[in-house]
Amino acid sequence: MGLILFILFGSIAIIFSLGLIFFKNQIYNALCLIVTLSALGGIFALLNAPFIAVVQIIIYAGAIMVLFVFVIMTINLKKGLPPERKKWPARLAIIIGIILFLELLLAILRVGGLFPPSASPAGTPANLGELLFSTFIYPFEITSVLIVAALVGAIVLGKKRNQE
Repeated sequence: MGLILFILFGSIAIIFSLGLIFFKNQIYNALCLIVTLSALGGIFALLNAPFIAVVQIIIYAGAIMVLFVFVIMTINLKKGLPPERKKWPARLAIIIGIILFLELLLAILRVGGLFPPSASPAGTPANLGELLFSTFIYPFEITSVLIVAALVGAIVLGKKRNQE
C-alpha cells in the first residue's frame, strides 16, 4: 500500500511540476505548485515525518501560495521582463539545477547503502522540539530575532511610504 501511495504522490508531483513549466498562465502555475506541494506533503507523511508533512501542506501549499496568487493578481504581467534581465535567471537556474541533481544523486547513494542512515527519526514533533531547544537553540533564537527585526523594518518602511 505504501509503494502504491508513493507512486501516486510522486506521479502527481511530477505531472504538476511539468505543468509549472508548460503553462503560460501564472494562475495555472500557482495552482500546479499548490498541488505539487501537497503531493510532497503526502510523500513526507509516507516517510514517517508527520510534522514536516503538515507544515508542507499548511504553510507552503496554503499560506504562501495564497500570497503568491495575491501578488500575481495585483501586478501587471503583460509587460514581462526586458531581455537584458532574462539572462542571469537562466544561468542561476542551471547552477541550481546542477546542485539539485547532485543532492538527488547523494540521496540515491545514501538509500543504496553507501552512507549509513541516521539512527533516530527526526520527523516527529517531539524529536524536532528536542533538537530545536537543545542542540539548535542559538540558531533558533537568532532566527527569531532576525524575523522580529524584519517585521519591524517592514512596518517602518510601510509607514514611511504611506506618509509620503
